[in-house]
Amino acid sequence: MPITKWGEKMNIEEILDMLDEMLDKSWSFPLSGGRSLIDDEKIRSLLDDIRINLPGEIKQAKAIVADRADILAVAKREADTIVKRAEDRARALVAQEEIVRQAQQKAAQILAQAQQKSKELKNASQEFSEDVLRCTEETLTKQLSEVRAARQALRSSK
Repeated sequence: MPITKWGEKMNIEEILDMLDEMLDKSWSFPLSGGRSLIDDEKIRSLLDDIRINLPGEIKQAKAIVADRADILAVAKREADTIVKRAEDRARALVAQEEIVRQAQQKAAQILAQAQQKSKELKNASQEFSEDVLRCTEETLTKQLSEVRAARQALRSSK
């Protein structure tokens, strides 16, 4: 806090309050249209204190404004960075979701192909088994007929 010529710690507001108080306590001249008698030395001294303290408070105000501008600039940069990260993350998630969707689609396609191939292999193996069993049956039937004929021939030769 600035110091006045009298060594007191006062800010400009307090000095202005003192000026206002001096004006309130001043003597008014009768029939002068509101003119008052004041101690011009005290007024000049208080005005000097204002002049002394004013540059400091202006510097302080400018520093506060500069700090505010810096804080806003930093906050804007941080906000821009956060928004950019969020947009990048959203793009990555969308891309990842598209990759997952394509992978699921490809998996479904492969599964359908595998099921179709399985059905074809099952049908082919059943046909093959049916053909082998039919041939075996025909061979066995033919051999059974030959065995019967051989037995018949044996019986007839007795």
